[in-house]
Amino acid sequence: MALNFDFFNKWVQDNLGIRLEAYKERQMQRRIGNIMKTTGAQTLEEYAKILSTDDKAREAFIEHLTINVTEFYRNKDIFNEFEKVLKDVVAKNTTRPKIWSAACSTGAEPYTLAMILDKENINGSIVATDIDKVILDKAKKGQYAPSELKNVSKEDLLKYFTKQTDGSYVVKPSLKQKITFKRHDLLKDRYESRCDVIVCRNVTIYFKPDARDEVYKNFAEALNPGGIFFTGATETINNPEQFGLHKVESFIYQKG
Repeated sequence: MALNFDFFNKWVQDNLGIRLEAYKERQMQRRIGNIMKTTGAQTLEEYAKILSTDDKAREAFIEHLTINVTEFYRNKDIFNEFEKVLKDVVAKNTTRPKIWSAACSTGAEPYTLAMILDKENINGSIVATDIDKVILDKAKKGQYAPSELKNVSKEDLLKYFTKQTDGSYVVKPSLKQKITFKRHDLLKDRYESRCDVIVCRNVTIYFKPDARDEVYKNFAEALNPGGIFFTGATETINNPEQFGLHKVESFIYQKG
């Protein structure tokens, strides 16, 4: 039986404020079909009724839509390049950079940024956002399995984390206080402004080209002149000049 995705896309837009049509169609429909089956619903109309009354099902749906695969210093070699560029930009443009970690997932990325700022004695601010409230709550808690911390040195583990009896690690309050977490939808909410650095990695690959270009345009407008935008290892911006950006390193772009 064919599923009525036209109905469901409109229902989600009207009731949850999420633009499903901006995501790549086959991937999104497959993910929706998989999560729908877990509720016992046979049609998207039935599934919409469940989502309208069941808070847990609604939270599970939103969490399933987002791809929350993350780790500290993800793609370490690329992150090392980013760290060099970050120090150079800060030295030239500002002593107090504003950094936006967009689509931050469970928080590994903004905490990585906070560690870099601390080790480099840079007095900056970090805003970390994601569409998923459940994921943001996990980020605020800051508890991670050893596998997510494989790129963190033993010295930094001791300095920035507290080991738990179950073998996991919790970010220390001194690092947490450097970050402000809040909910944000890249496809419909107002963007941050006057950013010196924006980090958004391995997210736009799930968007259709028009939506992806809209996001890049908005990121560029959110940057200060000379600011940098750091993308994921699976993402390359074709013709970055159309957004007022130019490539300075692999997956790193600068405004102006």
